[in-house]
Amino acid sequence: MTDAAGSDAAGPDAARPVPEATLAVTQVRSAIGTKPKHRGTLRALGLRGIGKTNVLPDRPEIRGMIARVPHLVEVRRIDDHGGAK
Repeated sequence: MTDAAGSDAAGPDAARPVPEATLAVTQVRSAIGTKPKHRGTLRALGLRGIGKTNVLPDRPEIRGMIARVPHLVEVRRIDDHGGAK
């Protein structure tokens, strides 16, 4: 909501993005012989082969996809300073 002057009623801090935690997801097993739904989930996670890693935001929908293929991927949480936890 804005007032007549055009400034935000919530204040200047409301527009700052909150830093999201990130996950490094690595495919550790082959998708050959898996269900088509699992292969599609790997593609949706941006993984196209063993050893490939993709950095994704730590959000519920990403966690849900990871929960479908835990036997095929390895997940590391990346802190704000660039290091893995």
